[in-house]
Amino acid sequence: MSKSKSIPAIRFAGFTDAWEQRKLNQLADIIGGGTPSTANPEYWDGDIDWYAPAEIGEERYADGSVRKITELGLQKSSATVLPAGRTILFTSRAGIGKTAILRCSGATNQGFQSIVLKDGINPYFIFSMSDSIKEKAETVASGSTFLEISGKMLGNLDVMIPKKPEQDMIARYFESLDSLITLHQRKYDKLVKVKKAMLEKMFPKGDAKVPEIRFAGFTDAWEQRKLNQIADTIGGGTPSTANPEYWDGDIDWYAPAEIGEERYADGSVRRITKLGLQKSSATILPAGRTILFTSRAGIGKTAILRRSGATNQGFQSIVLKDGINPYFIFSMSDSIKEKAETVASGSTFLEISGKMLGNLDVMIPSKPEQDVIAGHFEALDTLITLHQRKLEKLKTIKKSMLESMFV
Repeated sequence: MSKSKSIPAIRFAGFTDAWEQRKLNQLADIIGGGTPSTANPEYWDGDIDWYAPAEIGEERYADGSVRKITELGLQKSSATVLPAGRTILFTSRAGIGKTAILRCSGATNQGFQSIVLKDGINPYFIFSMSDSIKEKAETVASGSTFLEISGKMLGNLDVMIPKKPEQDMIARYFESLDSLITLHQRKYDKLVKVKKAMLEKMFPKGDAKVPEIRFAGFTDAWEQRKLNQIADTIGGGTPSTANPEYWDGDIDWYAPAEIGEERYADGSVRRITKLGLQKSSATILPAGRTILFTSRAGIGKTAILRRSGATNQGFQSIVLKDGINPYFIFSMSDSIKEKAETVASGSTFLEISGKMLGNLDVMIPSKPEQDVIAGHFEALDTLITLHQRKLEKLKTIKKSMLESMFV
């Protein structure tokens, strides 16, 4: 192997030696698991952690299993107690290559080929190359019912290894980066839970006329309205794709697939011409007071239109009248979606018409209360988006550094 292929693109200062190619079984013992008989209660509910593949997810560390076995259960099965700190649990079936560093000693069922590292190998370094090991494992895995990799096959995989001091530096870097990603993930998850709780408490439930939680100064009962009393519901259309004169103009034209997690629609993938607009049932929808609402191919995906545009026929867009705050209505999107799905119909796929959507009941407070609630949820959504973007950026950085700092 040439030296250029045995050193990473990015290295910490002071390291110049080429990395060495080793078989995984030269660095670690590969140890499978086992399951005590479930018919014998003496084997279960002991104090030995016993993992199943379903327990290995996004967490980096395995700190405790769902089920536990007894010492007798361990003896009466092929399960083995794996040492903490230097074992990487590695699922060998039911999704190959899910990994976690074992932080408390324990055993596994037969759905693992765990990597028990020898002296001189940094566990977090090996854990950081999990995706690479997984890709190699999937190429050699076999099985008719499901893919599985044996301990022998896993141990025979090639990995590139630097000296221990460089392993340690790389491991510390990725451990710090992973900790930062975990921090932002937890903040994001917490904010999403806070929003869910506030949506349930700041909008009336069932037949209630007032929400459970209100901002100070508001005491009036909310009013029940039909959606068509506070908005026009407007469908879309598609110009003939056979006529090039209808396409590549300057009018935004949305398809349902474009509506995802973003709150605002600022520009479509495809655009139509004025002639295309005239020759179809598409309509120009006003910016600022239109909520795009998908009526098929997944009912109820929403976005606030921030630049005027049109849609195809997969929408029944909600164009709000004066006195209605768009972000307030947008914030109750999930509630509108649930109601829409209960009345939608169709043999091939569920769809809701503009008339059906407009006939849905919604609860509305005074405009000042709408504005305060809208401001609260807009600020919360902005914070959620901020953490989501930081999270995505950190994950992108990690992906790039994994590609550049390993051979």
